[in-house]
Amino acid sequence: MIAGGQRVLARAGDARSLNHEALWKRLRAATGKYVLKDDPSADSNTIDKFLDRLHADDLCLVIACERGDQAAWSDLFEAYGATVRSAARSASSNEAMADDLAQSIWAELHGLKVREDGLPAGKLAYYSGAGSLGGWLRAVVAQLAIDQHRRQAKLVQTEEDSDLDRLAQTDAEPDGARAFQSAASPEDLLASDIASADVEKALARALAELENEDRLLMKLYYFDGMRLREAGAVLGVHEATASRRLTRIHGEVRQHVETILMKEHGWTKAEAARSLSEVATQLQTEIEPMLHGRSDTALQSSPASAELT
Repeated sequence: MIAGGQRVLARAGDARSLNHEALWKRLRAATGKYVLKDDPSADSNTIDKFLDRLHADDLCLVIACERGDQAAWSDLFEAYGATVRSAARSASSNEAMADDLAQSIWAELHGLKVREDGLPAGKLAYYSGAGSLGGWLRAVVAQLAIDQHRRQAKLVQTEEDSDLDRLAQTDAEPDGARAFQSAASPEDLLASDIASADVEKALARALAELENEDRLLMKLYYFDGMRLREAGAVLGVHEATASRRLTRIHGEVRQHVETILMKEHGWTKAEAARSLSEVATQLQTEIEPMLHGRSDTALQSSPASAELT
């Protein structure tokens, strides 16, 4: 573990004057959680590979903040203040709530209590370096939003309480009872909304970064109701070529979205793939505006653009 810590420090652009002893507990905990938990007999080579994939700069920044390095805290706020604000807006229904959430997160990160070793007991202690710090911070903001929503919900008593009790206890309406038992909790619904917003933003970026003709093909086929033969004619290519291109675009967009969600939001590949499939079915009306813009230029310059005028 000592050698692994030294390699982490060597890879960091700014090691924050830390030594391997400062990293030791964090690396041991991360190895236990992500390697030894699933494979208690993992060999040193497997552990070394895991340690060498950790985000060295992010990990050093977080540990330095925990140790009270004010320059590190300033760097953290400067580098990730916009990330926290963006995540807070995604998790809030209005700007006022977003501002409160963004302000609260910094206290949560620092910690209002003190651990046995004298360091603040903040959420930074849970960052392992296994994922990007930006993605981890977004997850922390989302969880804080869920926790706040849960606490507020407990303080609100409405007429719906008696309605839910009656619905849960009645034998005359089995379908209603089943619906109550399977209903999503408020925090589950909020988490779903946050995930949907993240997927939609990632999808917008992926579509915006397509080549002009690829975006045009998506628009013509999915939203203008053209067949592949007709869309191919607009682009000056054969129907078979248009079909192959569309298949390629599907793969590129999905991969790009999954990459954004994993790298910037800390999702696993399975979570990204599942959420993209679930959310994409609900976004057709929102996707169309994303396909406008540069594709119009491509339309004007395409070989068969005169057919549409």
